[in-house]
Amino acid sequence: MPILSWLTRDEDIRTAQRLPYRLLKEVPDLSAGDGGARNMLIQGDNLEALKALVPFYAGRVKCIYIDPPYNTRSAFEHYDDNLEHTQWLAMMWPRLELLRDLLSEDGSIWVSIDDNEGHYLKVIMDEVFGRKNFVTNVVWQKSYTSNQTAKYISDTHDHILLYGRDIDRLKIGKVGRTEDQKRTFKNPDDDPRGPWKAENLSAGKFYAAGQFEITGPTGEKFRPPKNRYWRMNQETYEAWLADGRITFGIKGKGRPMLKKYLREMSNGLTPNTWWAHQEVGSNKQASTDLKGLFPGEEVFGNPKPENLISRIMQLATEPGDLVLDSFLGSGTTAAVAHKMGRRYIGIEMGGHARTHCAPRLNKVIEGEQGGISKAVEWQGGGGFRFYRLGPSVFDEEGHIRQDIRFPLLAAHVWFSETNQSWDGRGDSPLLGIESGHAYALLYNGILGDKRPGGGNVLTRATLALIREDIAKVAPDFDGPLTVYGEQSRLTPATLDRGRITFKQTPYDVKARA
Repeated sequence: MPILSWLTRDEDIRTAQRLPYRLLKEVPDLSAGDGGARNMLIQGDNLEALKALVPFYAGRVKCIYIDPPYNTRSAFEHYDDNLEHTQWLAMMWPRLELLRDLLSEDGSIWVSIDDNEGHYLKVIMDEVFGRKNFVTNVVWQKSYTSNQTAKYISDTHDHILLYGRDIDRLKIGKVGRTEDQKRTFKNPDDDPRGPWKAENLSAGKFYAAGQFEITGPTGEKFRPPKNRYWRMNQETYEAWLADGRITFGIKGKGRPMLKKYLREMSNGLTPNTWWAHQEVGSNKQASTDLKGLFPGEEVFGNPKPENLISRIMQLATEPGDLVLDSFLGSGTTAAVAHKMGRRYIGIEMGGHARTHCAPRLNKVIEGEQGGISKAVEWQGGGGFRFYRLGPSVFDEEGHIRQDIRFPLLAAHVWFSETNQSWDGRGDSPLLGIESGHAYALLYNGILGDKRPGGGNVLTRATLALIREDIAKVAPDFDGPLTVYGEQSRLTPATLDRGRITFKQTPYDVKARA
């Protein structure tokens, strides 16, 4: 497969590996609403924030939407959108790698972009996500008026590149019919089942049982057109006819057609790649909505409308799924996810994470009625927690800081050993069992004994407690065990007999590449 080369490629493709893990520290004064909400708004460099999320959310995000800087050479107030081409590629590559690691196996990533970098983005996403996982390029009509000052041709569309994490496991939903589409269904014969649309009874694929003659109400005989066949056998046709599902036109003289009732077509339509502004909104509509939320304030440049993000979430997620946007901008993705009952993580570098995103989400919690609120019957509620990036988890030599709490170290140990996020509660030294291998951590008084030589040390007593925890979840477990702790009091022979690998904290806990 062809790959894209640029000046700093060799260095850029290692950026995510070299990046230190950072702590995420909650800012309670900026969190809002339900204190138990699992929604996150993170202020800080999105590359470092994504790396901080990996041990906890790897493989858990169902849908990622990002709207990165377009590199249009016309800087916006809130974003540096004037990056030289190599710098732009250097920015995107490591972020795409981390986003891939966070995406669930049945998840999808949607990336808004324009023609300045869109085709280069397609090539690097083919490499990061796999060319076979490319789904389509959605074309969104961002503007419905032509720019008469354009030098050549007025730009009225953006691209949205769509990839699955694993194309074989990806499922995309349906879109609802527009009011215009619904109006194409009529009921000229007052059918009690309501409006219907006539559908062709013939098909081009050979069907031996679909070659019979049909007699209309006036006695006229009908056969399939040349080289076509009825799409049903005679028995099915007779059942449809008896049920009133066959029409020969208002006067009864037309060719037989099947009635398709609007009320029976509730599953919606397969989406196409042209998303018109009438269906999902435009930049102008989004700007108008933002000005309504923040009257008198300068709004974010070229925001995306809530209807556009709602369409993506409708196709890619179900209520309760986790959505992530690492270029949160004006906060649209988080606002829409909140209203649609999805969990979300939003990351924004600029100060407007505090001055724009948090206030916007506060308004959502209060029940604001802009954007999609009326369509989804939003009445308010919920909450989010505001975070900033803290210090690195690991020191310059890659060793764990000794003041780290148990759940955080447990997540890093588990991820470094299994390449998966950890979902434990932190009430047991047993972290879990993966692929027939058990992992345990003796750290920070997890067994209630913080004395030197106490609960953080592997002894016969602490080993027995770990074995008890293993037996609770896997009574027949007979696999190897890796234990992290301050030191081991067991002899090498005992470790060998028990198929136990001991690793010392903090020295053997390495920052995973």
